[in-house]
This record gives sequence, C-alpha cells and structure tokens, in this order.
Amino acid sequence: MRAIEVAQHGGPDVLTPVDVPDPVAGPGDVLVRTDAIGVNFIDTYFRTGLYGTALPYVPGSEGTGTVVAVGEDVVDLTVGQRVAWADAPGSYAELVRVPARVAVPVPDGVPAPQAASALLQGMTAHYLVESTYAAQPGDTILVHAGAGGVGLLLTQLAVARGVRVITTVSSDEKEELSRGAGAAEVLRYGDDLPEQVRALTGGDGVAAVYDGVGAATFEASLASLRIRGTLALFGAASGPVPPFDLQRLNPAGSLFVTRPTLAHHVRTRDELLWRAGDVFTALAGGALHVRVGATYPLDEAARAHSDLAGRRTTGSIVLLP
Repeated sequence: MRAIEVAQHGGPDVLTPVDVPDPVAGPGDVLVRTDAIGVNFIDTYFRTGLYGTALPYVPGSEGTGTVVAVGEDVVDLTVGQRVAWADAPGSYAELVRVPARVAVPVPDGVPAPQAASALLQGMTAHYLVESTYAAQPGDTILVHAGAGGVGLLLTQLAVARGVRVITTVSSDEKEELSRGAGAAEVLRYGDDLPEQVRALTGGDGVAAVYDGVGAATFEASLASLRIRGTLALFGAASGPVPPFDLQRLNPAGSLFVTRPTLAHHVRTRDELLWRAGDVFTALAGGALHVRVGATYPLDEAARAHSDLAGRRTTGSIVLLP
C-alpha cells in the first residue's frame, strides 16, 4: 500500500511517499481502507520532534473510510461499515489498522472529507466549550485563530449556546469566514489586542480565552481575561509558551490557566461516543458546518504541511488516498 513515512525529524520535506506492506487487523482492531485523512497541527509537532516518537514512522492519527476486515473480539463494527477515528497512529496511508475502541460509526449524509476532519477538531471544540470552561449564555469569550478548523467549530458551538464570541484572524478573507461562523466581533492580532477586547466588554475582559496559537498570543490572552477568567491553552501553533510564574495569576485577577488535551476528555468509550455523536449529529443535521479549506493527494502531504504551517489554509485540510 501507499503511505507517508518520516525517517528523520525536520520540515515538511521529510514527509516521504513510500510503498509498505499492508497492515493486518489484530485482536480488537479493524482494518480500514481510507477515503480521507485529517491533517492537524499535532502532526507537525511529531514531524519536527517537538513531541517525541520513534523513527521511522507513518504520521497522522485521524481519518475515515470503510472497514475491510475485523479482528477477533470486535463485536460492534462490521465489514462494509463507514467509520472515523481521531486516535489511530499511522493514518497517512491507504490502509489503517484502527483500534475498534476509537472507531466511531459515521452517519449517512456526512461526506468523507468532513468526516475525516470533524472528529479531532470537532471533539476538541466540544470539550473546550462543554468541559474546560463551560461557556454560559451571556458570556463573552475570545477564540484565537477564528478561521482555523477548531476556531470555526468552536465559534459555532459557542454561539449555539447563546455565547458572544470575539475572534482573532490575520486577513480580511479569514474575517469573513469567522463572521460566517457567528463571531460577533473579529479582531486582528497586535499589541493592542487586550485593549480592544476590554473596549468591547465594558472594560471587564472576557470570561474565557481559547488559545491554540501559544507563544505569540499567550500574553495577550492573559491580559484579555476578566477577574477569575479562564485561559484554555489547547495548542501551540506559534511555538510552546515559555516557563511561567504562577504568582502572576494573582494580581491579574485570580485567573485560571489550563493546558487540556483531547485524550483526557475521551478516556472511556461512552465519553468518546458522546462527544463524537454530538459532533456528527450536528453535522448530519446541518447545525454544524465543517469547512474543508483544501484537499491534497496523499503523496503531497509535504505541501499540505507547508501550507498549514504558513497559514495559507482556512478551516480543515485533508489528504485523499
């Protein structure tokens, strides 16, 4: 089968198309022929070595496709069924061995590119607004990278809860996308961002900041919070945040800072099916829209990573085998 391999850490050029033996479904696994594969920022962290992994490896953890074989002890999935997943290493490939415990049935009416990119980003948006800081009707929140995959979904979920959403973007095109998702106010990144946020909130600041950008926005995020506000740092697209003195949270307003991750919010099969079910039900019913901003052939994974890192994409991006 065709797959993408990383033999050394580095830039997008280390993503190399290769031919490798077909995987086999072991006990508790299903073997899936992929229809579409999600590309996410976490893939770049593994590629560069920011997150450690043994070399060589096939990157990617998210995708969708059709089950072509079922291993022993699998009782709730069958050959021919459409499934999606967000936690199966080696997903940049034509065939993926997926642990059945992380495979989620895909409802009719959800196209493959959306199904491939909805789970990781959709469930991330879900846990942020449902669990990390459960935004309430009347709250005002700030979402960085409002035209990104998570940003667009998080904005839609928050607006549906009666929350006022302020976002940040880097261009007029991205502002239009963010407003289309329901953002009440769209700002540009800059040194005066906290002042702009406070001007829009009567001087108080926002109840929560959902920050997937990291180093470049961390200080502005803190300065934009109201008293007892929450900063949810869920990514580091611009690099990791430097060491931080917790005492600063006291005079700033008894602030809360957390670094959540999806794995800790889908620890059981029931929780996974709840979050994935909410996302797919909203997608199938038209209440939630996943923007797939770009698709690439599997062999052009390097170009996909380059465009993602260069912020030349909006919404989600996927590989097509």
